[in-house]
Amino acid sequence: MAKTFIGTDRDQGFLLPPNINDWLPQKHMARYIVDIVSQLDMESIYKEYSTIGKRGYDPKMLLSLLFYGYATETFSSRKLENATYDSVAFRFISANTHPDHDTIANFRQRFLKELSNLFIQILSIAQENGILKIGNISLDGTK
Repeated sequence: MAKTFIGTDRDQGFLLPPNINDWLPQKHMARYIVDIVSQLDMESIYKEYSTIGKRGYDPKMLLSLLFYGYATETFSSRKLENATYDSVAFRFISANTHPDHDTIANFRQRFLKELSNLFIQILSIAQENGILKIGNISLDGTK
């Protein structure tokens, strides 16, 4: 008797375009991080952007990308860029866009002081919601 397998037609078109919200389970950490970051006051960062010139990536998306990267031990801007192509969670966070590693590194370097305070806020919110049990956490890179 012949075996039958589920088809793997990679050229199959979609009847409707895929919805990025269908890509991750509802309780996935990437969704949680995007939700927390959407609640933060990032006015100090937004005011640094000009209305003239090329449009930039949303700072809330870049912050979510960095924080999810740190949470999953993906620290390098090159690895974060690659993850927006390879990882469903990073694709969800970046809304299927792909900021290059220079953009990610420049954002991190330019707003290092602000990001430090925002990371503390994110960790505090996660602790308040019972998602994170904080013992000894160092924000300066030490273990």
